[in-house]
Amino acid sequence: MTSENGGGDISLAQEGYRRAAWRLIPFLVFLFVLAWIDRVNVGFAKLQMLSDLKFSEAVYGLGAGIFFIGYFLFEVPSNLLLEKIGAKRTLARITILWGLTSIAMAWVQSEWTFYILRFLLGVFEAGFFPGVVLYLTYWFPAERRSQINGLFMTSFAIAGVIGGPLAGWIMSAMGGVWGHANWQWLFILEGIPSVLAGIVVLAYLPDRPKDAAWLTPAMAGAMTARLQGEAASHAKEHNFKAALTDPKVWLCTVLYFCIVSGNATIAFWTPSIIKEIGVQGNFTIGLVAAIPFIAGTAAMLWNGNHSDRTGEVRLHCGIATLIAAIGLAATGALIGHAAAALIALTVAAVGILAAFPVFWAMPQTFLAGTAAAGGIAVINSVGNLAGFVAPYTIGLSTQITGSATSGLYVVACFELLAAILLFSVGKIAAPAATAPAPVR
Repeated sequence: MTSENGGGDISLAQEGYRRAAWRLIPFLVFLFVLAWIDRVNVGFAKLQMLSDLKFSEAVYGLGAGIFFIGYFLFEVPSNLLLEKIGAKRTLARITILWGLTSIAMAWVQSEWTFYILRFLLGVFEAGFFPGVVLYLTYWFPAERRSQINGLFMTSFAIAGVIGGPLAGWIMSAMGGVWGHANWQWLFILEGIPSVLAGIVVLAYLPDRPKDAAWLTPAMAGAMTARLQGEAASHAKEHNFKAALTDPKVWLCTVLYFCIVSGNATIAFWTPSIIKEIGVQGNFTIGLVAAIPFIAGTAAMLWNGNHSDRTGEVRLHCGIATLIAAIGLAATGALIGHAAAALIALTVAAVGILAAFPVFWAMPQTFLAGTAAAGGIAVINSVGNLAGFVAPYTIGLSTQITGSATSGLYVVACFELLAAILLFSVGKIAAPAATAPAPVR
C-alpha cells in the first residue's frame, strides 16, 4: 500500500477529496450565492428605492459601503469563534441572521434606518467568507486549494448571473403587490431563502472529515493525516499574535483591499453603469448585468485550475488585477458608448473575479491553525474596507459630476497598484517544490 507524506493512503485520500468536493462545494456555493445576493441586491433596489425615499446618490453610496464597517469590526472574532465551536454552528448563525436583516430592509424609511440595517447586515455576515476559506483548509491540502477556492468563489459570479435577472424580474413584476413597492419585495423574497438555508446548515454540514457520515473512517483518517503532515512539513505560523507581525499578512491585506475595491464596484454599481450606458427596463438591465459575471465565472475557474497545474500563484493574481485595472479604466472612458462600455465592464469582471481564487492560495501557505483563523479574517476584514471606500467614491463622483467615470478611474488605480505590487515583490507563497507530492 502506497503512503503519502502524512501516513494516509493515496487512493483513500483521493476518494475522500472527491467526495468532499461533491458534498461540500455545491452547498457552500449555494450559501454564498444567497449571502452575495442579500449583500448587493441594494444595487438593484436603488433603481426605484432612491426616488421613493428621496435618498441622494451619496446616501446610497454610504449605505452600500457601511456594510463593510460592520463586517470589519466583527469578522476576526467570528473566525476565531469558528475555530473553537466549529463551522456548522458558526455558519448557521451567520446565515439565519443575515437573512432576517435582509428582510427587515424592506421597511427602511429614513437614511438612518438604511445605515443601521446595512451596518447590521455586515455585522451578521461577518465571518462567512473567511470562515469558509478556513473551513476548506480542514478538508483539502495546499496543492488543491486554488482550484477548490475557485470552485467555491464561482459563487461571486453565479450570484451575478442569477441575481441580476432574478432582481430584474422581481422589480418588474412585484411593484404594488399587497401594497409593497418592488424594491421592498426584492428584500423580502431574497431574504427568506437565507433563513431557511441557515436551518439546513445544522443538519447538513460536518465540521471536519471525522464528522462526515459519507466518508469511511479510513478515508477521513487519510485526509487528516495528509493535512497534519503538510502542516508539520512547512514552516507555517500557528500563533495569531505572531501572525499579526508578519509583513506577508499585511502585504496580503493591501493586495486584497485593492482587489475588493473592484469587486465592490461591479457588485454595487453594475446595474447603474448599465443604465447609464443606455439600457432601459429593470428586467433587461438584470439580464445584461449577468453578462460580465458569466465571463468572470469562466475566468475564475480557468485561472484557479491553471495556477494549481503550474504551481504558480503570484503572477496569476498580478495579471488578473492588471486586466481588471484596464477594464475599469476603459469602462469609465467609454460610458456613453453602450456596446464598448459593456465589453470593457466584462473585461473588468474577468480580471477581478479571476484574481480571487489564486489570491486566497497565498496566505494559506504560511498560516495554519489559530493563525490561519485570525490571519485570514484580518486580511479579509481590513481588505473589505475597500467595499466601503469604492461605492462611496463612485457615489460622490456620480453626485458631483453626474457620471461614475471619475470613481471608476480611482478604483482602476487600486487594481493597478495590486498588479504593481504583485509583479515587483518577492514570492509571497511558498515555492511549490516544498509542498508534499500532489495527490490528485
